[in-house]
Amino acid sequence: MDLAGMTVVDAHIHQWDPLTTPREFSGLARLFRYVPVPMDLAKRLAPRREREFVGDPTPFVHPYLPRDYHADAGEVPVEVIVHIEVEWNGKGPLAPANETQWVASLPFGVDTPALGAIIGAGDPTEPEFAELLEAHRAASPRFRGIRTRVEHHPDDGVRATCKEPDKLGSKAFLDGFAALADRGLGFEAWVYSGQLPQVTALAERYPDTTIVLNHLGTPAGIFGPVGRNTGQNPGQRRELFVRWRDDLSALAAHANVVSKVSGLMMPILGHPVPKRGEPTPVPTLLERISPLLAHALDVFGADRLIWGSNFPVDKSITSIPDAAEAVATALAEHGADDKAIEQVFRSNAERVYRIDEL
Repeated sequence: MDLAGMTVVDAHIHQWDPLTTPREFSGLARLFRYVPVPMDLAKRLAPRREREFVGDPTPFVHPYLPRDYHADAGEVPVEVIVHIEVEWNGKGPLAPANETQWVASLPFGVDTPALGAIIGAGDPTEPEFAELLEAHRAASPRFRGIRTRVEHHPDDGVRATCKEPDKLGSKAFLDGFAALADRGLGFEAWVYSGQLPQVTALAERYPDTTIVLNHLGTPAGIFGPVGRNTGQNPGQRRELFVRWRDDLSALAAHANVVSKVSGLMMPILGHPVPKRGEPTPVPTLLERISPLLAHALDVFGADRLIWGSNFPVDKSITSIPDAAEAVATALAEHGADDKAIEQVFRSNAERVYRIDEL
C-alpha cells in the first residue's frame, strides 16, 4: 500500500552516539573505532543471544542521528518522530534525564523530521524515581513518559536485561508507578509476550494511565528458532502464537492501553538475517506479520494502534519503506480503510503523545 500523500509520525525510533555519550555499547563502539575489526568477524565473536537480538551489530557501534534516520526513511513521508530511550549508561540516579536533554538538543526539523515527543528511561522501584521524572520534565517540554527495562524471558538463551520474572508486578514497582500516574505521564511497556499478563495487571491497577505496549509484545521465536528452546519447531511456534493471541486480547480489553505495530522485524522474533544490503522482500515480511496484525486490529481497533519503525534496531532485516509498506498492506488486507491507516500512521500518535501541544 502506498503512503504517498499522507504525513506520517514514526512513533518509535532510537537516536544514539556511543562515541560521545555513555551508552551500554559505548565501550565496544570505541574499541572498533581504534582497533578496526571487520564487522562480520565481530558478529561471529559476539555471544549467540546478542547475535540473535541485533542481527547485524553495525548500527549499534556507530552514531545514529537525525540525518541518518532521514536517509533511512527514504520516500516514507515522515513529518514527526518520537524518540524512545535506549541504554543510556550515565552515573547517578538522575543520569537518564541527560538522555532527554541530549535528544532535545539534536538538529531535528533541519531538513529532517521534527521531534514530537521523548520517552525517557526510569525505574519506579528506585527511591529517586519521582525526582527523576521532574528532571526529565525540566530537560524538555517534549518529555511524555518513561520506559523501564523489564523485559524478561524464561529461556536464558534469549537476550533480556531484567533478571526478575515479575518485576512489573512487584510491590516496589507498583508503588513507585504512582509517581508517574500522578503526573499524567505515560508508560512504554517493552516486554516479551510471556509477560503480557503482567502488563494487563498494571493496566487494571492504574486505569487512568496510558500504557503503550511496544512491538505487539515481542513474541520471541514466533517466526523461527531463537535462544535455547524457543520457537524450535512449528508446533512450538503455534503454541506461542495462541498464547500471545489470547493474552493480547485480555490486555486490549483495557481502554487505557494502546499498542505499537513496531519491532515486527526484529531478529529476535525468529527472522533469518539476510545478507547486508539485501533486505527481506516485502511479500515474505507480509506473510509472516499478517496474522499478528490481523489479530491486533481485531482486538485494539484502528484507533488504538500506532506505527513505529524501531530503527535502527530493525535495520538488519528490512528498510523503513519496506516495513511501512508491509504493515500498511497487512492492515488494509484485513479491512482497514484509508482513515484507519491514517490513524495508525499519524493521528493516534499525535493524540497519545500530545504532539500538537507544542
